[in-house]
Amino acid sequence: MNINKNIVSAEFISRPNRFQAYVKLNNEIIMVHVPNTGRCKEILIPKTTVILREENGINRKTKYDLIAGYKGDKLINIDSQIPNKLVYEALLQRKISKLKKFNTIEKEKMYGNSRFDFKLTDSNGNIYYLEVKGVTYEENGNAKFPDAPTERGTKHLTELIDVKKDGMSAGAMFILQMDNMKSFSPYDSMDPKFAEALKKAKENGVDIFAYECNVGEEFITISNEINVIIK
Repeated sequence: MNINKNIVSAEFISRPNRFQAYVKLNNEIIMVHVPNTGRCKEILIPKTTVILREENGINRKTKYDLIAGYKGDKLINIDSQIPNKLVYEALLQRKISKLKKFNTIEKEKMYGNSRFDFKLTDSNGNIYYLEVKGVTYEENGNAKFPDAPTERGTKHLTELIDVKKDGMSAGAMFILQMDNMKSFSPYDSMDPKFAEALKKAKENGVDIFAYECNVGEEFITISNEINVIIK
């Protein structure tokens, strides 16, 4: 996926709240929008080089979205809207081997009390509910989720189990918004309830996928499936 908007780099200064940050661009300090409610503390560090995408919405308070940041030499995309777009693209292109047979792809479909990212149906009427989560946290090449407690994420996993119990198929797909990862696992100490729910989901037959991405300042695309470790 190419980012078909003006892209510029800036110096990160601070993040006063979840949705706003201050950066230095062309020697001017400006406010930008942060399209990610996670903490991203290990990425958004003062003086870090960050990547901005220019937006021109009429009602916007800021001109740019902060979509990525460098952690050392590694560029990590933090745009929370990107994972769903990447998965949709991959589903259309039949890049996810286990999901190739599903030829009807519907977005944002309700089941029970949850709205799942995708409802997939094959030519025989078999149904598969898929939930997607973007991952921005890593330690020494090992990606983890979440980087902040997520009751909503735990609820999604619980209802994916219900999907399985009702005779359909279900999966949780974690999109690592970075490259060269060794593994993916739940961030147990950050959110023990989510970690336990993920373990229970796997035990009940919910598919757990993790894919890393090739990331550049002006593009991002799903690349390799990564080993999932759930203890």
